[in-house]
Amino acid sequence: MDSLTPGDVVGSMINAGAARKSLTVTDLLVRGALSGALLGIATTLAVTAAVQTGTPIVGALIFPVGFVMIVLMGLELVTGNFALLPLAGFAGRMPLGAMIGNFIWVFIGNLIGSALYAALFAVVITNGFTTPATAGVAQKLIQLAEARTIGYAAIGTPGLITAFVKAILCNWMVCMGVTMSLSCTSQIGRIFGAWMPIMMFFALGFEHAVVNMFVIPVGMMLGGKIAVSDWWLWNQIPVTLGNFVGGFIPVACAFYVTYAAARSRTAQPAGVAAVGDD
Repeated sequence: MDSLTPGDVVGSMINAGAARKSLTVTDLLVRGALSGALLGIATTLAVTAAVQTGTPIVGALIFPVGFVMIVLMGLELVTGNFALLPLAGFAGRMPLGAMIGNFIWVFIGNLIGSALYAALFAVVITNGFTTPATAGVAQKLIQLAEARTIGYAAIGTPGLITAFVKAILCNWMVCMGVTMSLSCTSQIGRIFGAWMPIMMFFALGFEHAVVNMFVIPVGMMLGGKIAVSDWWLWNQIPVTLGNFVGGFIPVACAFYVTYAAARSRTAQPAGVAAVGDD
């Protein structure tokens, strides 16, 4: 059997989080930039598939390929770290300063990689900015970017709340993708485990901070009527905060309490079986 028990999965998550305190700033920036670019590539693939087929669910089915590459290569995604590092912190294996430093540097790395890929893709899809972005994938990206910024701004505070809640739900699923990728030891099992939750968040249209680091800048480059302030005030800041909550509470806190802490509480003397060990 290549599957692990939930308690062992959480133990692997704690180990994965703790291992990140040894990474240098260069590691965090490079691995973060690669992750941002890979999610941008996966997003363009998904949008292209949805536009070509006229069926959005097709895009959701193939989008997780980028996340799978990130997980299998051990790259850095700030949204996944919002669960892994607090878990390691609860276990006493990740100092608060190192945790905050990881969040900051990986966020910057994700932003660099996403924005760089956005610029490269904008060049490609407009033939060096000689073809207007008036149809197809380019127009769809503009629509997505505007909906996620000035679309929220148009309804004011309820728009901010909507973005925040959609971000919580998104990163709950993203961190479940991280969790499920550690639920077995076989490569195909890890891929399938990671695929399911990521497909769900994308299909449901939830808000992911790193995906938006590509979608919104590329929409701006292609001619979307979005100001930098619209991007950050109406999406990037509330979505990042919502993503943190979605990774921290339903994954890091809940899993620690019910698996890691519960295992410690029910530990038995040698020769006495704990409940559920039979």
